[in-house]
Amino acid sequence: MRQPFAKIFEEDEDSEINMTPMLDVVFIMLIFFIVTASFVKESGIEVNRPEAKTAQSKEKANILVAISPMNEIWIDKRRIDPERVQANIERLHAENPQGSVVIQADKKATTEVLVKVMDAARAAGVFDVSLAAEN
Repeated sequence: MRQPFAKIFEEDEDSEINMTPMLDVVFIMLIFFIVTASFVKESGIEVNRPEAKTAQSKEKANILVAISPMNEIWIDKRRIDPERVQANIERLHAENPQGSVVIQADKKATTEVLVKVMDAARAAGVFDVSLAAEN
């Protein structure tokens, strides 16, 4: 009578579910989604953009530069000195060479600051520069 009991316990030990392959698949999927995800970048402030009838959305706008109504320049949620705009754009462009620059200038910002930011972007080697507007 002892042998049938021994066989029952042996069968229970062999019938465990191996979770390792499932965990491997889950981790591989997690890595895949992290690598392929495109994260939304923000300039750091909210601006009142001017309206334009011909405004179009831009898909690969990775470098966002905001100009506040007080002519402050913001990149990556940080206020930037006008002299340091080119260096910051160069750094961001080196991280993503296919990206373009989108300038989000407030309605009350002066064109002088806007032109300085555009010149800094072109001096940094980014020639795909756009101005954000409301449609």
